[in-house]
Amino acid sequence: MLPTQRGGFRLFRLTGIDVYLHWSWFLVAAYEIRRAQDYRSPVWGVLEYVGLFVIVTMHEFGHALACRQVGGRADQIVLWPLGGVAYVNPPQRPGATLWSIAAGPLVNLVLVPVTIGAYWAARSFGLGATAPDALALLGALAAVNAALLIFNLLPVYPLDGGQILRALLWFVVGRARSLMAVALFGFVGVLGLAAFAWQQESTWLGILTAFVAMSCWRGYQHARELVRVESLPRHVGFACPGCGTAPPVGPLWSCGACRTPFDVFETSGACPACHSRSAGVRCSECGTGNPIDAWATASPAAVR
Repeated sequence: MLPTQRGGFRLFRLTGIDVYLHWSWFLVAAYEIRRAQDYRSPVWGVLEYVGLFVIVTMHEFGHALACRQVGGRADQIVLWPLGGVAYVNPPQRPGATLWSIAAGPLVNLVLVPVTIGAYWAARSFGLGATAPDALALLGALAAVNAALLIFNLLPVYPLDGGQILRALLWFVVGRARSLMAVALFGFVGVLGLAAFAWQQESTWLGILTAFVAMSCWRGYQHARELVRVESLPRHVGFACPGCGTAPPVGPLWSCGACRTPFDVFETSGACPACHSRSAGVRCSECGTGNPIDAWATASPAAVR
């Protein structure tokens, strides 16, 4: 389960994006700082963990800002012990999704020459003799950034590499089948991560492996639902104003008042149970919401 703002507190707001810190971050921070043995003073262990915090935050802002650039919604980032989560909702197109996901690792890629350059410059100026802890900190941040880049690019869903692979497959086989493929491939990656965690006797890698496994299962279930929806017949005379896709037939929408599932296009938006009327209809393909009258004026397009 992904962390939410309910499990933490807001740190700051930048460009309309709220950044939250999950409470569990402090527990892991205390543990990691205490076990840091590369420094003479624990203060440098604190600085290293803060540096990791900054790198992860920049990575998540890469996702969020790229999502906004393609017309999506991104207004929240939550930081927790397993990294960070940028809650992004890009337009349901493969290109928009690809850019929203790829922008995060691109931030780390840009930071590679910056962090390594800072370390080698400090070393060439003799910082190892005058301030060895400072040099060790620069080396640790360079290593951490490189490790985050490599790990995130593993083609295992829901890591960035797995989601990038999904977006690329989306161009070829469509939204549902691409998610199905990477979710199934992700289970193979889970076995590899589990074996590596066992070999390294790493508790945190084991926890991360469990998180990846649960995410793969949720992705697989979502893919099955997408395949089912795509196979349904479509309403004639209606189409999403955003993507032009004709809506599927069936009780796929829920009443906002009583939560009764019904087909909004069969009842003109009125709930058959409580008779309340839906203000807008969300598209099952692109996720945008529009008044039902706007759907009737659009031109239907083929579903992919």
